[in-house]
Amino acid sequence: MRINKNLIGKEVLDAEIQIVGKVNDVIIDDNTFEITDIVVKKSGLTEQIKSSENIVPIDFVKTIGDKVLLKSNEDII
Repeated sequence: MRINKNLIGKEVLDAEIQIVGKVNDVIIDDNTFEITDIVVKKSGLTEQIKSSENIVPIDFVKTIGDKVLLKSNEDII
């Protein structure tokens, strides 16, 4: 997957369309310049108590549009 210049800050939704956080950063392969993972900063009560980030492999992403949709609820824990 190639870099989408507007990916940072997009909301990330699980398969049940529940907001799990926002894209905080991306990890890029140095050789291919393609995104390998996205860093998701959790939102909601978890964020207020303690800053929390998860690294989600790009293979777990179903769609990137106005929001990022994950393939399964187990993709981000």
